[in-house]
Amino acid sequence: MTTRHTIPVADDESVVAVHHEADADDWLVFCHGFLSDKSGSYEERCERAVAEGYNAVRFDFRGCGESDGAFVDQNLSTRIADLRAVVDYFEVPSYTAFGSSFGGKTAFHAAVDDDRIEAIITRAPVTYNRAFAAAREAVESAGVFRYDEEYVIDDRFFEDFDTYAFADVAERLDVPVAIFHGREDATVPLSDSLDAVGALSTDTLLQAYREEGHRFSAATEDRLREQAFDWLASAR
Repeated sequence: MTTRHTIPVADDESVVAVHHEADADDWLVFCHGFLSDKSGSYEERCERAVAEGYNAVRFDFRGCGESDGAFVDQNLSTRIADLRAVVDYFEVPSYTAFGSSFGGKTAFHAAVDDDRIEAIITRAPVTYNRAFAAAREAVESAGVFRYDEEYVIDDRFFEDFDTYAFADVAERLDVPVAIFHGREDATVPLSDSLDAVGALSTDTLLQAYREEGHRFSAATEDRLREQAFDWLASAR
């Protein structure tokens, strides 16, 4: 069974979440990427999570999908706050966070200060801030960077972004991590995940897929799900 929820966050704004309910105590909460939303592959991942015995939640961060707010006003801090508001709303005692791309960065930094997160699964995660170097240069030059008419960032994004460093995650994170990354990723290079694995001191799985970019093929997405749930069964 799935139910749709509107969850207050801050400044009279709300985010929209979908709960895929299972008769189980375990939870998986999904964090979508920077220019994404909770639809598509997240619905399929949640359905698979239920089949594996997990309650699953997917939601839109502010400025994305069905949630309130303008994209230009969102940042990493608001995304971490949105994730925590969703988890608080469902009264989740503990959970695994699954983050894709920038959703991975959200999960990593949220876990540093939230002991409810007991494991992290990421797909092509943003770890080091250098992944946004080109966007930063554009903002410094033109004042804004437009991915398209809907997705725009300005210097406020980087003022917040620069308060987060992966070194803090590497120093403080104490939960198991799984990273799935394409070898041909031109958006977030595999080398960033390799460096992240070297910096982390916790148990970490890295799976690199040949001939895969930032977006995975359907076949590799299937492999990711198989490997992720097998890993999760033994890692927690």
